[in-house]
Amino acid sequence: MERRHEGNSRALPRQVFLFLQLLFFCRAGSEQIRYSVTEELAKGSLVGNLAKDLGLNARELTKRNLHVVSVNEMQYFSISAENVLQKTLDRESEQTLHLILTALDGGEPRKTGTTQIWINITDANDNSPIFSQEIYKVSIGENVPVGSLILQVVASDKDEGLYADIKYHFSNIPVNGRQKFNLDPTNGRILLMESLDFEDTKEYVITVAARDGGGSVTHCKAEITVLDENDNVPEVILASVFSPVPEDAPSGTVIALINVNDKDTGNNGKVTCYISNNLPFRILPSSNNYYKLQTDSTLDRERIPEYNITITAADKGTPPLSTHKTISLKISDINDNSPAFEKSSYTIYVPENNPSGASIFSIKASDPDVDKNSRITYSILHSNIEELPISSYISINSETGTIYAQRSFDYEQFREFQLQVKAQDGGSPPLSTNVTVRVFILDRNDNSPQILSPSQEAKGSALFEMVPRSAEADYLVTKVVAVDADSGHNAWLSYHLTQATEPGLFTVGSHTGEIRTARPFVERDAVKQKLVIMVKDNGQPSLSTTTTLNLVFAENFQEALPEMKNLSEVSGYQSDLQFYLVLALALISFLFLLTVIVAIMMKFRQSGNPRFLQCFGPVPHTKNGAIFPPNFEDGTLPYSYQLCLSSESRKNEFAFLAPNIQIAENILGGNKSDVPFTGSGENNLNSELESIDKIKYYR
Repeated sequence: MERRHEGNSRALPRQVFLFLQLLFFCRAGSEQIRYSVTEELAKGSLVGNLAKDLGLNARELTKRNLHVVSVNEMQYFSISAENVLQKTLDRESEQTLHLILTALDGGEPRKTGTTQIWINITDANDNSPIFSQEIYKVSIGENVPVGSLILQVVASDKDEGLYADIKYHFSNIPVNGRQKFNLDPTNGRILLMESLDFEDTKEYVITVAARDGGGSVTHCKAEITVLDENDNVPEVILASVFSPVPEDAPSGTVIALINVNDKDTGNNGKVTCYISNNLPFRILPSSNNYYKLQTDSTLDRERIPEYNITITAADKGTPPLSTHKTISLKISDINDNSPAFEKSSYTIYVPENNPSGASIFSIKASDPDVDKNSRITYSILHSNIEELPISSYISINSETGTIYAQRSFDYEQFREFQLQVKAQDGGSPPLSTNVTVRVFILDRNDNSPQILSPSQEAKGSALFEMVPRSAEADYLVTKVVAVDADSGHNAWLSYHLTQATEPGLFTVGSHTGEIRTARPFVERDAVKQKLVIMVKDNGQPSLSTTTTLNLVFAENFQEALPEMKNLSEVSGYQSDLQFYLVLALALISFLFLLTVIVAIMMKFRQSGNPRFLQCFGPVPHTKNGAIFPPNFEDGTLPYSYQLCLSSESRKNEFAFLAPNIQIAENILGGNKSDVPFTGSGENNLNSELESIDKIKYYR
């Protein structure tokens, strides 16, 4: 028979039942009794009434010597009246108690009876939850992805059933952590809900509570330390920039102050700055996360007027992070460059007879500086012309460098001159450069050929040339010698027979001027022959001069004399007219020359240094009894002539000297050998004159 009895106890949410089994013999039989008691019963609490449950009274139990045989269980129970709890039960230490109850009689021999008592201890909420750790510490990187498990708190409860059902919750959490962490109430897992930022919060201290089903609560701390990750690039701030920088700034001049910060810590927050190596700058650390950018070498604005300096700031994290900052630096100009001409020297070619005031050339100088340092003005310093100031020949526009001719140039007067032109900038102090300008006057065909031989008629006298009647073909009669004051193509002369009494009797060499017989003289030919020779230059347009030759065919002078007289009478009238014209011209020239001499003498007298014209000085040379005055050179002719007055004959004669003409560069081009230049050299001229030695002059 099994019976159950519940002792008095405190009402708890959860109970653990202890079964007590009592086995005993009674009247040759046995019964099994089961009691159920609650834990935490006070010592001496009534568990059950065996006598009542066995149908015996207490006296009968005593007579039968009822006692407990199991020693282990009896540390908790005793039998009297009854089974009495002697000390507090602890279900967590032992959930079930097993008792063997033995009853002895008083006979001889004694008879016994036993019964087993099983006591099941029911649970009471006498244990609070216990965390596995009082403080949970975890360190996580700030780059942990959202949803990651941060940590798991674990609490246990020795109770069972409802009393062991634990729920977790945050008891105390910082405001900035409420949105970042989530606590699973069932398993205690703390999950990351938002990204962490070491620079925002380095540590979170959270109080976690564990509550069991009986309402007991236990707390623990969760310390979440955020580890720094290299997730912040260095920040570069330009504290100050000094721009523009003059190009003459010395090395070490500070250009900019730079502040560098990195929110990370450790190596992640250690920053170094650097710039490109091919720049004339360097960057050096200063103090308190400051760097200074300064010049490292000489600057040249004309080469590089502006720099874009890229500053790179890199931390020492793994991997390193870097940021870039570009500074635009302008270089200001100083006057460190002199004006430079496009050429080291200039050569100008100006045709003669140019209009006065015309622009003949333009020179250009440049200055790589800017503003007033590059503003150039031009001026003429000096020239090799001594007769008159250079300003009377040449002028220059001070702003544009355009050169103007102040007068009309004459190739026959002077053929070249040079001058120095200065270009000066507007800097302070100003810089300047000089250049040589050579001006060459180009010849134009403005001079007609001049015939030197045979000489022209003077004062009614007639020129005659006697030709032997027996002269054969190609006989050299005479030679026409002419020169031209021009040069180059303009001085290339050609000879032409334009008029003749007998057109087929004589020929003239087109390049030599030699007059020769084309055939022998015959009886039907006139004794007196008149030839008109034209000398023409090669200019465009060409200029020409004519001369007339009177020829008489005779074997001797006596035979030719009557014919020559007739020619002299015919030409007498013309000679008289020419004489009066020449006389009038000479008188006018004399009066003009006298006026000039008087004016010059008065000017010299006023200056205190009277000097007479050199032409009236002492006679420099005599030869063969002839008195030679100073040389007189006709500037318009390529030959020099010396007028000699013989002391014996008192006759005027021409003495031919060496040519003084210098053939200028042939601007028009071409080969001079194609057209010979008659009278172009001393030997050539002498040979020509020797060929006409037989020419005689008659009055």
